[in-house]
Amino acid sequence: MLKVNVLRQDPDMGEKPHLESYSVPENDKMKILDALNYINTEYNADIAYRCSCRAGQCGSCALKMNGNVVLACKAEITNNAIIEPLDFDVIKDLVVDRSKFDKKVGKLDLYLEGECKNQDCPAVINPEEYADTKKIRSCIECLSCISACPVVNETSEFAGPYFMRYISKFAMDPRDCADRASEGFDEGLYCCTSCGKCAEVCPKEINTFGSAIEKLRAIACQEDVGPLPIHKEVMELIKKTGRSVEPLGKGTMGKGFIKAVSEGKIDIANSKQSGITNESNSESKTKKPKVAFFTGCMVDYKIPEIRVAFLKVLEDNDIDVIVPEDQVCCGSPLLRTGQTDLVSDLVKKNEEVFKDYDTIVTVCAGCGSTLKNDYPKYGVNLNVVDISEFLAERLNTADMKPVNMRVTYHDPCHLVRGQGISKEPREILKKIKGLEFVEMEFPDQCCGAGGGVRAGKPEIAAGLGKKKVDMVKDLGVDAVITICPFCEYNIRDSLEKAGIENVKVMNILKLLEMAYDC
Repeated sequence: MLKVNVLRQDPDMGEKPHLESYSVPENDKMKILDALNYINTEYNADIAYRCSCRAGQCGSCALKMNGNVVLACKAEITNNAIIEPLDFDVIKDLVVDRSKFDKKVGKLDLYLEGECKNQDCPAVINPEEYADTKKIRSCIECLSCISACPVVNETSEFAGPYFMRYISKFAMDPRDCADRASEGFDEGLYCCTSCGKCAEVCPKEINTFGSAIEKLRAIACQEDVGPLPIHKEVMELIKKTGRSVEPLGKGTMGKGFIKAVSEGKIDIANSKQSGITNESNSESKTKKPKVAFFTGCMVDYKIPEIRVAFLKVLEDNDIDVIVPEDQVCCGSPLLRTGQTDLVSDLVKKNEEVFKDYDTIVTVCAGCGSTLKNDYPKYGVNLNVVDISEFLAERLNTADMKPVNMRVTYHDPCHLVRGQGISKEPREILKKIKGLEFVEMEFPDQCCGAGGGVRAGKPEIAAGLGKKKVDMVKDLGVDAVITICPFCEYNIRDSLEKAGIENVKVMNILKLLEMAYDC
């Protein structure tokens, strides 16, 4: 028998939320809906829940099992499962109030508007013109995306992924003549952190950010509705320098990591610089280099401790890596904010720089996700690996010294969902001697730093960062480990604002450097 815990409540009768436990037969591939039907039949429990089908088409049976949004008709029940309603107002038990969302749909006039004053709307639509909307038109309106969205739970400014998908569907329809970009902007188009949680929980696997929000942002930029002013400044900087951030400007390393490597000036004491070269000073110009390092703008210009750790860890593991000089911004800040005009040129420049390498290593989740997922759309396919993927099976553990620390790990959204990487960083942490690793409650919950939100909507980034701090503060850890410069900055700022100065935020490379230096 399986134990199933259901959150019961009846607000109209003054009944407060409480768990009730039931035993159900352990049948192969039993779905949550089967278990609920059994409980009501056998126990006369009268649990209220919605269901209309068994094929994942209607979406009415969406609920939460063990904190994850699922469809009751599709998800298999597990032992000791906790079944709860979505994060909306509850009518009774597992039935939530959808009325405010239905009213919002009516208010937004989300229907095709095809009466154009200029008479440009096509009478016949070519398949190529509506191909972009095919996937996002498969929504079954289960509202799972809104329930799981961290931003919706943080601010009322953002209508949520469900509505962004809806608006985008019409914006990309050549028959529609409404001002969808402005509608999207008014509903919080630039509040989305691009965390990808909506795609993760969607039973139809709709990538709302990549297939809808990102494209609506591009339309907004084309129509001069977006982006936000701070995002325009980033574009101008990339256009001028090829980088999305300014260098620190102090000493050789202040001019950038790549510049320092090219001049042979690496700020590691007594470093042998084993295998750390660029194309101009490589001793083996006639031999095709195998591995290249894509630094990313933040590591190149802003975070010297990560690049130092990178060199040290590679040296201690006898790994040869080339640092190409002419690499530029991956284009992620532009893609995420809809400013696509410069992206093609950036892709071409990086393709030329990296085309002859067998492997490109990244230490930034956003860069890695962009190179892996966006570059193929421009016809460029590079063999890109995150540093955790690269090192997981290559680490020389024999030379490690104990690192007597207690740490937790934050999954960057662009790593765990953007690249499907969560196992490798944890494997590395478990290999470090003396290290005590503990999981936070929701390690993959967005910290608020992505999608241009930290720059454009800092109050949202701060709010989400505080929620991450709330998970960390009672763990008794010495450090939060991650593999994203933006997450690192935002979580560190959030800890400092909360007055928690004894908890460090570190890239996993910095922790490995300590293991070899102790």
